[in-house]
Amino acid sequence: MTAPLKIGVAGLGTVGCGLISLIAKRGHDLARPAGRDIVVTAVSARDRSKDRGVALDGYRWFTDAVQLAAAADVDVVVELIGGACGVAKSLSEAAIAAGKHVVTANKALIAHHGTELAKAAEAAGVTLAYEAAVAGGIPIVKALREGLAGNRIERVYGILNGTCNYILSEMADSGREFDEVLVEAQEHGYAESDPSFDVDGIDTAHKLAILASIAFGSEVDIESVYTEGIRHVSPVDIEFAAELGYGIKLLGVASRTDSGIEQRVHPCMVPMDAPINHVFGVFNGVVAEGDFVDTTIYQGRGAGAGPTASAVVADLIDIAQGRTVPTFGVAAAELKRLEPVSMKHHSGAYYVRLMVVDQPGVFAGIATSLKSHEVSMESVLQRARDPGEPVPVVMTVHETDEAAILCTLAEIAELDAVVELPRMIRIEML
Repeated sequence: MTAPLKIGVAGLGTVGCGLISLIAKRGHDLARPAGRDIVVTAVSARDRSKDRGVALDGYRWFTDAVQLAAAADVDVVVELIGGACGVAKSLSEAAIAAGKHVVTANKALIAHHGTELAKAAEAAGVTLAYEAAVAGGIPIVKALREGLAGNRIERVYGILNGTCNYILSEMADSGREFDEVLVEAQEHGYAESDPSFDVDGIDTAHKLAILASIAFGSEVDIESVYTEGIRHVSPVDIEFAAELGYGIKLLGVASRTDSGIEQRVHPCMVPMDAPINHVFGVFNGVVAEGDFVDTTIYQGRGAGAGPTASAVVADLIDIAQGRTVPTFGVAAAELKRLEPVSMKHHSGAYYVRLMVVDQPGVFAGIATSLKSHEVSMESVLQRARDPGEPVPVVMTVHETDEAAILCTLAEIAELDAVVELPRMIRIEML
């Protein structure tokens, strides 16, 4: 019988313990698709005394995770420590150098160092696998890299962060402010005590950079991802969006253009009937558009012990079977450096909200600014207020260049009647 695949797990947080629990519970079942047993032989974490809710007896323990890479009884290092650099990077490099496969759920590591790690892994004849790094339990890496390999992918986009999707969903349902819903998300364990990584779009940007590399056969280019979070989205915006026939989602969008590759993360207004608008709560959703397959849609839980551990196990089964594919779909040495498209060259429709003092001549000044930058208004909404009081004025504008709308809003902000900085959200006709 084929020898077991021996696993060393570095990082015993929620996902690490979830993985150990899954293998312990379903080990016999996993042996069938894997063709051999998958067993945990070693673990690594700094605090050995902590009660983690799973049995860790019988595993070799390493307080120094990098030493795990040299263990003779480890075939695969599962890196679940997190972080773009530091121990996670050192461990992955050491494991590859020692001829061991690496499976990781670390989106920051792959987003910042994926290309170089892939080159090292392929040169060493080992696998670098990361299904769990993007969209949790959704097998989107395999879908893009293998299932859609016969297609030229033109665009991939989606909801890639459950924290933001939960916050925006709750704001839409309850009418509450961002700060209040964020506290609730933290109480439920959906958001960290420092939520910046999620709500400022960084987590989504990491995942988008990875998907773009697979979709377009390009080097991972996190530095070229335009990134904007959801802190500025208000219940007022959500209410106006619904009146206009849209929902608001934080999307990561990567597309081919005539000028190069556009990668952007920001709140979007999407049509109410768009499938992505019906992904709620902590769920993720990803859409890929190919020339032969047309549009494919994937939805599921994007985080948590179970979904993420499930994705890690899928990679372990591939390794157990000896199934290998290039890390990003093509040989790492053949990954292209594609020209990034600056956000200022993005073209699209926009929602704009102004807070203005309701007085004669306000619209004349706004219209002058729109005309001077060749921005065309599509619709306008205004709420009645007492004369002289600030009133929200909402416009949607026809497709225009990002640079033009930004210049227009900067000019409008200087008008005496405008009492707050204009708010702008991009409209995506998906």
